[in-house]
Amino acid sequence: MNDMHVDVLIIGAGPSGCVAAAYLNKQGYNIKVVEKSVFPRFVIGESLLPRCMDHFDEVDLLDCLKAANFELKPGARFLRGDIVCNFDFGDKHTEGWDWTWQVPRADFDDILAKEIIKNGVDVSFNHEVIDVDIAADGTSRTTVKDEHGNSYAIRAKYIIDSSGYGRVLPRLLDLDKPSALPDHSSLFTHVKDVNRAEGEEGTLITFDVLDKDTWFWVIPFSNGNTSLGFVSKTKYMDTFKGSTTERMQEMLKLSDYYYDRFKDVDFLFEPINIKNYSKSVKHLYGKGFALTGNSAEFLDPVFSSGVTFATESALLSAKLISRELKGEKVDWETDYSDYIKSGVAVFATYVKEWYTGNLQTLFFHRPENLEVKRQICAVLAGYVWDQTNPFVKKHDRIVKTLAHLIEMGNEKSESN
Repeated sequence: MNDMHVDVLIIGAGPSGCVAAAYLNKQGYNIKVVEKSVFPRFVIGESLLPRCMDHFDEVDLLDCLKAANFELKPGARFLRGDIVCNFDFGDKHTEGWDWTWQVPRADFDDILAKEIIKNGVDVSFNHEVIDVDIAADGTSRTTVKDEHGNSYAIRAKYIIDSSGYGRVLPRLLDLDKPSALPDHSSLFTHVKDVNRAEGEEGTLITFDVLDKDTWFWVIPFSNGNTSLGFVSKTKYMDTFKGSTTERMQEMLKLSDYYYDRFKDVDFLFEPINIKNYSKSVKHLYGKGFALTGNSAEFLDPVFSSGVTFATESALLSAKLISRELKGEKVDWETDYSDYIKSGVAVFATYVKEWYTGNLQTLFFHRPENLEVKRQICAVLAGYVWDQTNPFVKKHDRIVKTLAHLIEMGNEKSESN
C-alpha cells in the first residue's frame, strides 16, 4: 500500500482533535485524523468550563452541541460541612461565556466527530499509531495499524497529538516527565439518578469536600444519569479494600450530604480507579509536531480544566501550523509553549493551593469577599490568561497571602 500524504496528521478524535481538525479543514488543508477507539466510547472529563465555548464557537462546532440538549452548567457548588460556596459564571471578573455544559463524554465526543466527518474531514476509527519517524525538517512518516491488523503509513508536514490519556507522542518520542503535583487517585462511575431532586439541587455540579485531600464529585447529566467520583491521596484511597464496587460503596458513606441519595443506587459500570493521574512533558512542541490537551499536561480533576486546555491548545496549535504552512515564521516557544504554560501554571497553583488547604480557606471563609470571589470565579471559568485579574497575574502568591491573612485574623479573634 502506498504511503498517504497529508498536510497535517491529527492523532485522536476527542474535543482537542476535532477542534484542530475543524479549524484546519476550514482553512482548506489536507488533513487526516486517526483514532484508536471506536466511537462512542467512554472517557472521563465530563464537566466543561465556559472558556472552551469560545473554541467550539470559533470552529463552527457549537450548533451541533446545542442540539444535543446537554445539562447546562451555569456555575459550580462546593460544600464543606454546613458551609456552601456557590460560584456563578455570570458574576465573574473576566467577560466571557456565563455557562457551559455537563456532558456524558461518549455522546459529546461522538457528536463532535460526526460533525467534522460531515464537513469533509477524513477520520479513521480503530486505527492505532504504532510508530513515528520525524525527519530533521519536521516531515514525518507515521505507521498506523488498522482494524484488521494491517499497517500503513501517513506522511505529514505536521502532527498534532490530541491522543489525550493515550499520550502517543510522549510515549514514542520519550517526552514524558514526572508531574510536580502530589500523587492523587480517583475512583468513579455513573449511576441512574433515580433519587434526583427537582430543580437546581438535582442538576448543579457539586464538589463535596470531605477533608483537605479528599473530595467527592457529583455531575448530573440531562439523560437522568449522574457521574460520581472520589479523589484523594493515593495512599488513602488504597486503604479501601475489595473490588472497586465495594470500595466505592464504602467511600459513599463519607458523604453525609449525598449518602442517602446514592446509597441504594446501582452503578452503571464497575467503578474505575485511576492512580497518580497527573502528567507532564519535557516540552509541548518540536520540529514538525505539537502536543495538545492531556497528551501534554494533565493537572487534576478538581477544577475541570482538562477539556478547556485541550481545546485551547488544539486551536492555537492549528492556527500556528496554518501560519507556518503559509510560509510565515512562527515562534513556537513564545506563541505556543509560553502561552499554554502560563495558563497551566495558573491552574497548577490553584490545584496545589487546594490541597495545601489555602484555597479552601478562601472558598469557605465567612463573610465572603465578593470581589475576591468574582476574580476566583473567572479562573474557575477557564479565563486563566486574563492579566487584568489579580488571581491570574499574581496567582503564585495571592492565594497563599490571603489565606494566611484570614488565618491570622481567625487566630486574633480567638485570642480576644
